[in-house]
Amino acid sequence: MAMSRVALHGRHLFTSPHLFRRHMSTEAMAALDRIRHSGLLKTQGLVGPKWIDSYDGKKIEVQNPATGDVIASVPCMGAKETADAISSAYTTYASWSKLTAAERSKSLRNWYNLMIEHKDELAQLITLEQGKPLTEALGEVNYGASFIEFFAEEAKRIYGDIIPSPLSDRRLLVLKQPVGVVGAITPWNFPLAMITRKVGPALACGCTVVVKPSEYTPLTALAAAELALQAGIPPGALNIVMGNASEIGDTLLKSTQVRKITFTGSTAVGKKLMEGSASTVKRVSLELGGNAPCIVFDDADIDVAVKGSLAAKFRNSGQTCVCANRILVQEGIYEEFANAFVKAVQSMQVGNGLLEGISQGPLINEAAVQKVEKFVNDATSKGANVILGGKRHSLGMTFYEPTVVSNVNRDMLLFKDEVFGPVAPLVPFKTEEDAISMANDTNAGLAAYIFTKSIPRSWRVSEALEYGLVGVNEGIISTEVAPFGGVKQSGLGREGSKYGMDEYLEVKYVCMGNLKDT
Repeated sequence: MAMSRVALHGRHLFTSPHLFRRHMSTEAMAALDRIRHSGLLKTQGLVGPKWIDSYDGKKIEVQNPATGDVIASVPCMGAKETADAISSAYTTYASWSKLTAAERSKSLRNWYNLMIEHKDELAQLITLEQGKPLTEALGEVNYGASFIEFFAEEAKRIYGDIIPSPLSDRRLLVLKQPVGVVGAITPWNFPLAMITRKVGPALACGCTVVVKPSEYTPLTALAAAELALQAGIPPGALNIVMGNASEIGDTLLKSTQVRKITFTGSTAVGKKLMEGSASTVKRVSLELGGNAPCIVFDDADIDVAVKGSLAAKFRNSGQTCVCANRILVQEGIYEEFANAFVKAVQSMQVGNGLLEGISQGPLINEAAVQKVEKFVNDATSKGANVILGGKRHSLGMTFYEPTVVSNVNRDMLLFKDEVFGPVAPLVPFKTEEDAISMANDTNAGLAAYIFTKSIPRSWRVSEALEYGLVGVNEGIISTEVAPFGGVKQSGLGREGSKYGMDEYLEVKYVCMGNLKDT
């Protein structure tokens, strides 16, 4: 069927029906049928109690990056739909915030249980629209659900204080109350976990939320919202709008009813959101870009270092903000580590994430592949050597070979900026002081990794690194019970853990006077 289309952030915008199944693979069709049968294939936005299309009828195609198949279409929403979502959240806030912590906790716990009950369908949906291997997608569902479980419990632990008064007829109280309506803008690389990490504490505190997921991965957000409704979270507490990013963002920023913005994404966009929040003095939480160093000292256990570095670098095909972006290896073990690391990378299987045995999926789009190519070409033009991979995969689409580049230095893009792809730059260093200097030579400060058998060195280096997260002899460090966030230009605030609750709470001081007997 013929239709008119215009480009929108790399997706297609269209206004007429589309037959999605015509060229879809057998694996994708089976997965989609299972998701549809479970009732989790939602293709409309959620505003209050209603699943709605965009008011002008425009839609966006959602594609599988592994195959290019169109798996669904969703509304291309903008300012008007976002304004209605904000109004819905603001109205619902009056009742949701007045519930007891135990009542909110019960609804969140129900939501967690439903996520676990439907973890297979959620994982297949993540793989279909984001591309990561199914085993990783299952891991994300468990990780994402863990935030809901954790904050369901923390909802009952929002404690205030009684301050000893200097005057006998007064009592000084400190209360913690919800911020209000929250605007949450989330990325495509973890389409479930980046939502639950924000929405979990917000709802637990008594806030209501308007979520704007990435136009690349809206289906997971919509499925999660459907489960939230089934769990008893009232309509309007969680609203989902997607489409025109600038219109949605501007509407959230300008609204005086939105009291907080929380964002995960690029540093450039984070700065714009921070600037835009100034006009209404909103609270802001930002989890921005990284440039993570992974430091392998000459006293490290090589097997542990290879395993940890591999996990830190190639998870989600290198498309995470905490990926090891620079692997700094001390000269004494550089060759031994490089050989073992390359051997490990060679064993990785690239392909459609729905197939068994796949450990590397595609990059999210063509622009991502072109960025990786630019970084690798820049490095080789300045003297680096590609010792494995270094080109598009023979599978085509947006697959890129797992790549190892040796002899990278500070003048190369691979050292200075975040590649966000399956490229591991190896950088030799001489001394501990050199490694710390090289690691901190960036405006980013999200995650860092070190591998050493020396306990004194692990303390020294961990404390010297200018990063919000440090993994010692471990490549996977994210967990719902620990604070996640960066320093310098990697962001503001923390997510997860008890500290993540504070981001959605205001502190109120109450002075109670005239308490003398009359």
